[in-house]
Order: sequence, then C-alpha cells, then structure tokens
Amino acid sequence: MLDIQLLRSDLETVCQRLKTRGFDLDTQQFTAIETLRREKQTAMQELQAKRNATSKQIGILKKQGQDTTQIMAEVAHLGDELAKLEKENNELQNQLDNILLSIPNLPHSSVPVGKDETENVEVRKVGSPKSYDFEIKDHIDLGKPLGLDTDAGAALAGARFTVMKGAVARLHRALAQMMLDIHTTQHGYTEHYTPYIVNPEILYGTGQLPKFAEDMYRVVCGGEENDKEQYLISTAEITLTNSVREKVLNIKDLPIKLTAHTPCFRSEAGSYGKDVRGLIRQHQFDKVEMVQIVEPEKSYAVLEEMVGHAEAVLQALELPYRVITLCTGDMGFSAAKTYDLEVWVPAQNMYREISSCSNCEDFQARRMKARFKDENGKNRPVHTLNGSGVAVGRALVAVLENHQQQDGSIYIPQALRPYLGGLAVLK
Repeated sequence: MLDIQLLRSDLETVCQRLKTRGFDLDTQQFTAIETLRREKQTAMQELQAKRNATSKQIGILKKQGQDTTQIMAEVAHLGDELAKLEKENNELQNQLDNILLSIPNLPHSSVPVGKDETENVEVRKVGSPKSYDFEIKDHIDLGKPLGLDTDAGAALAGARFTVMKGAVARLHRALAQMMLDIHTTQHGYTEHYTPYIVNPEILYGTGQLPKFAEDMYRVVCGGEENDKEQYLISTAEITLTNSVREKVLNIKDLPIKLTAHTPCFRSEAGSYGKDVRGLIRQHQFDKVEMVQIVEPEKSYAVLEEMVGHAEAVLQALELPYRVITLCTGDMGFSAAKTYDLEVWVPAQNMYREISSCSNCEDFQARRMKARFKDENGKNRPVHTLNGSGVAVGRALVAVLENHQQQDGSIYIPQALRPYLGGLAVLK
C-alpha cells in the first residue's frame, strides 16, 4: 500500500499520478475521515494528559491525608471517555486502511502515460520471425500427435484445462527444468518449493486481495479445519514474496533472490475469443517465477537485471521476442514499473506475452510489514520485484510453433536437448 504520509502531505499530486492509471481517489471521503481521525487523536491526547495530571494530584492529596473520592471518580470518568475515543479512533483507522488497500501503486516517473495496452512502448526486438516454405500449423494441431489433449482436460475439469501425455508432457517438464537450472546456476536464485494454497492475509500482502478476489480460486478445507477459507495461488510471486512477511532483514542479507516452479490457478471470468482454444490462456498453467527482495536504492537496476534473466531463457530456446514497457493504464495493481516480454507466435502472426517483470518498490512491503535495518540502524521497507522466468505453457506453445518442421516434427534447441535425453527432434 502507499505510505499514508504521502496522502496527508501532498494529496493533490498523488491523485494526479493515480489518474494516469485510470484510478480516481475519493478525496472528499479520505479528507473527511482523516480530519475526524485527527480530531479524535487530539482529544485522546488531551484526555490522557488530563488523566495523568489528575492521577498525580490524587497521589499528592493521599499523602496529605485528604479525601480523594470525588477526584478518583473524575479519573474513572476520564478513563471511560478515553476508551470510547480509542474505539472510535480505531474504527476510523480501519476505514483509512481499507481505502489504502484499494489504491494501486504510483507509477514511476519513467513509465509512459497511456490509457491501455495500445500505448505501451516497444524497447527492443531480439531475433526475427522465421519464414516457412510450407503451411504452418498452430500448437494445438502440432501438439495432438505428441500427446496434447484439450478434450480430456475439458472432460475432467471444464473449458481451459488440458491434459498432456507422452512426448509433449516430457517437453513441458523439460522446459521447466531448464528454466530452473538457468536461474539457479547462472543467475544466483535459490530454488523453492512452496504451498499452492495460502491464507487470505498472504494475498493481501502481495495485492491480490481485496481487489482481485473474483480472479482467484477459493477453497474451503474440510476435516479438522472445516470451513477455513483459503485460496489457490495465481503465481508463486505470492508465496515467495511473502517469505519475508513481518520480518526485519539485515542489509547484509540483501538482495534475496528466490525462484520456484509451480502451477498457477486463475479463474479469469469472461471470454477471450480465440484464446479459449489451446494453451495461451488456461485456468491452470505452470510458471517459473523469479522474486528479488532488495534495498530501495538498487531496485531499478535489479529490474533491468531481471528482464535480462527472463530474456536468457528465450534466447536459450532460440525464440524471437520483444521487450515492451507497459504504460500507466496497463500496469498491474502493485507495480510501479513493468516490462513485458512477448514471444513470437507464428500461427497468430503476432507477439504474445510470456513474461512480466515488475518493480513494486515498497508497495507490497508496507502491506506485508517487510523491512530491513539500514546502515544507520533505521528500519525501512524493502523493495520487492517479481518476474516470470518464464510461463512454461506459453514457452511450450512458442517452441512447438517456431520450431515446427514440414513433417510435423519439432526441432529441439541445443540448450534444451540435455533435458530430453539428447533428442534433436521431437516426433
């Protein structure tokens, strides 16, 4: 969440920056609650001072042997008033906290201002799409003979679920293993295995709740923990980032670099046209996630570094791609700046997102109460960054389509072959 001191000290500027994201803050509501809270707080301080002074007077009167019955009754009355004010003040603070939880992060000054994805800015293109001297197939037709079965997935769980078996399942697993090895051995991340189900407060920490509750899969546990509400993770960012929740870290331990391969679950209500067919948009998909916890002064250099880490995977897979900067109107709720990596998908004749790398600055840290002790011994919020390293299902789509051959077989990039027993072609 935002630092409330920003809203208290320069509400107009905050509102202007939020408007570039398409978010209108109700300033009248915020100002009214904040004014009333300050009044309550002032009244509490005055009452507390009066009670303290009266309590001292009681001590003096008792030493003098005088009757203190009336003045003690006055102190008791002050205590009742103080308790009432404290309750009212806590209720107002909860209202302010709920407002803060609904406000997205402020965009960094380098983020282009725009209303939606049409105003994102291309940073660079790497590689060129291939030309084919035969009629190309999409990943669904290429994948069926290799074991891609959307019908079986639909029969088991409904639309936008898929079963993989045989060669295509092996390829999917190989891609994830290669990504993990690249990030752990070349980029210095520590591999994690984390729960796929989390408590609601964990989702508040990274910003999925309360805003995106409808996009999450909610589960209710049975047995001893009957009716306990939990959620399936939509990304390993949730569990990895929350690993520093409510901790005060030593500056010497930063940066913390974490990675994990997990399934991700997103309900994403609504139709997405042709994306309903195939692996581009699934309710369940796999992703290798990267997270870094860093000092604030270094976070933007780390963001560029993480984009390079995701690019290394696409380069190893010999895939053409581009990097774009998201404009203010297209960024995620918790992000201050985001780069998307988009891989070329031949059958769609377009680039499609395969990785998103974001700097959330201290937005998530404030929600999680994640801090570090700086060189001066002061506790400060850390900066958190996350990035896909990369989406495994979309990497599978890209490998099948970009490396297809005329006979329907799939060329295997050199870097991927050790994970497939040395296979150069998948048939």
